[in-house]
Amino acid sequence: MNEPKDGASAVALLAAQVLAEEEARTEARTAETNVLPDDLLGVPAEAVALRAAVQEGGVKMIAVLSLLLVFEEFDRVAVQVLGPDIQKTLHISDTLLTGLASFGGVMLVLCTLPFAWLGDRFKRTTVLGGATFIWSAFVALTGQVVNAFQLAVTRGGAGLGSAANIPISPALVSDAYPLGARTRMLALEGLGRPIGQVIGPFAAGGLAAWFGGAEGWRPTLLLFAVPPALLGLLLIKMRDPARGRNEQMAVLNTELDTTDPPIRLSAAFARLKKVRTFYFLVVGIGLLGFALVAVPTLMGLLLKKDAHYGYGAFTRGWMISISWAGSLLAIPFAAVIGEKLFRRDPARSLRLAGILVLLYGAFMVVGLRFQNPILLIGFWALGNACQGAAFTAIRPAIAAVVPYKMRAQAFAMVGVYIFLMGGFFGGLLGGAFSDSWGQRTALTIIIPPAALLGGLLIMYGSRFMRADIASSVAELLEEQEERTRMAQDPSRIPVLQVRGVDVSYGPLQVLFGVDFEVHRGETLALLGTNGAGKSTILRAIAGLVLPDRGVIRMNGRTITFVAPELRVAMGMVNVPGGEAIFTTMTVQENLDIWARLIEDPVKRALAMDKVNRVFPAIAERLDQRAGSMSGGQQQMLALSKALLLEPEILLIDELSLGLAPVVVQELLVVVERLKAEGVTMVIVEQSVNVALAVADRAVFMERGQVRFQGPARELLERDDLLRAVFLSGADG
Repeated sequence: MNEPKDGASAVALLAAQVLAEEEARTEARTAETNVLPDDLLGVPAEAVALRAAVQEGGVKMIAVLSLLLVFEEFDRVAVQVLGPDIQKTLHISDTLLTGLASFGGVMLVLCTLPFAWLGDRFKRTTVLGGATFIWSAFVALTGQVVNAFQLAVTRGGAGLGSAANIPISPALVSDAYPLGARTRMLALEGLGRPIGQVIGPFAAGGLAAWFGGAEGWRPTLLLFAVPPALLGLLLIKMRDPARGRNEQMAVLNTELDTTDPPIRLSAAFARLKKVRTFYFLVVGIGLLGFALVAVPTLMGLLLKKDAHYGYGAFTRGWMISISWAGSLLAIPFAAVIGEKLFRRDPARSLRLAGILVLLYGAFMVVGLRFQNPILLIGFWALGNACQGAAFTAIRPAIAAVVPYKMRAQAFAMVGVYIFLMGGFFGGLLGGAFSDSWGQRTALTIIIPPAALLGGLLIMYGSRFMRADIASSVAELLEEQEERTRMAQDPSRIPVLQVRGVDVSYGPLQVLFGVDFEVHRGETLALLGTNGAGKSTILRAIAGLVLPDRGVIRMNGRTITFVAPELRVAMGMVNVPGGEAIFTTMTVQENLDIWARLIEDPVKRALAMDKVNRVFPAIAERLDQRAGSMSGGQQQMLALSKALLLEPEILLIDELSLGLAPVVVQELLVVVERLKAEGVTMVIVEQSVNVALAVADRAVFMERGQVRFQGPARELLERDDLLRAVFLSGADG
């Protein structure tokens, strides 16, 4: 009876320990969210006067970016206003027209991501200017189409050209103008959209009526293509503000000179999904997109085809213009109020945005109940005003919660969710419903769920905002601390640095704040029990697993989200346990694959000779299938492949696992030779004896945390840790 009782007690003690540690971690995270309120990233203590902000960043930047939105809307609303005339000329249905109009949104989505990638690697103003030229050309070509296919091509091309605006423009505004006026400056830039929506329909309808005839829409679109071309030329000649300079000045009071490699898109998106505020924001915006894209097109069709209206192009134009007029007042007002709320409590400003989205849906649906055009347009004007005010609060929130290095990718994701998740499918559904039951019914079906779910998700995401901003502050402070340390002692910059790394697999967190450094020529052993997280941190270092938080550096350069292949080019080579060779290929074929990474044929031949000298047993088996060799020989082949690339730092997972002692001894001789040649190594190992034989220092991990780090020999004095580890060969 006592044994079960003791067993139950042991389980209870273990459970209590796990719960206590988890509670301590939760309290630590909660404390992090209560960092100094005035130091919260994007939440300065004092506002900056608008005039001073414009002078600091320049009048030309904000003027050109605002005008870019104005004429982008000219193009978009022209298709909406002139849609019935285009439909008549080309003989296409409501579904096809809305689908073709939405196709530009699809191309916009597909090209937003590449433009975010380009904006991270090249001068952003040049990228945006070049894209604007492309957009201008396709707007002009839209006026020349003679069939639905050509319309699809030109709308797609216009979407491609305008895609750069989504990730690059708000990032430029965020970097060019001070934090104390960011909300107002983003609102000033965003004001170009409602200005275009107010003036554009009137201009499109008026010009089409002035040109006259059934095809007055053609010269109208040609004229609309001229201003973007001029703006593109101005953009190419403008300077590109330093990325993240305002956050650095606000938190650090200095600009950081960084040479970190660019972040790959897939890694940025994986990281941004971990920013919970941003995650709920983009999903909510995506659902709202079902209404945002479908409504304008169906609105033009309603005013043309409904039996109570039947308006021509000019009348439709000025009526749609009026429906956007409220945004011209709502956006500046929301910018002032939202900025004050943001400084007091960032979450309140985002909750207000969610409420405004709900009001947008309510006003739009109520307006549909009225046949009277004055009441219809009046309620739509209120709805559009709420929508414009909501996005005035949303864009500064995005700029604040995401790391500045990922800002372009974050705004690109907003475009992806609006136009792909919501816009394209919303346009198709809206067109299908319109063909079946009419435009009024189609709008009544689409708007309520889109606005309700979108608004509620945005409001829900606000609860995580303070923690996400605090996390961005912590990352920036850590970066400054490390750069200060490197500047003070450049000779002691670690080859590898792991700082505060958390890693999760889905909802299961497996690493908690892992910290250690490896200096040049040093061999570090990662020790611990099964499931301690040793292999996971090695995979995170190699770029095969993305951290939830924390930073990884190589020679002082941040590589946390750098692609694995780029890490290899930088000199980091990973030998994964049991997965480092192609078992169905011969030994020679395995070596040849890695050797192809060496471009110089002379260096390639020398590297092959070196491998043959270090591993004579492998040189004798070049024609043998790799999978038929012994476990020790396969491990030697894995090491020989890594050695081909002359690594600066070598990561080895499970060096001795499952191997005979004599084979382990042979591998240790190779490791010692690599040490003598100055190769820095991190070796995951379960055997303390093997670790002591090769390592200068040891890091002991347990349940995803570092419990010890120091000279390997000192680990022998930690009985509390060694008791948990199987000591390989302890009896001998």
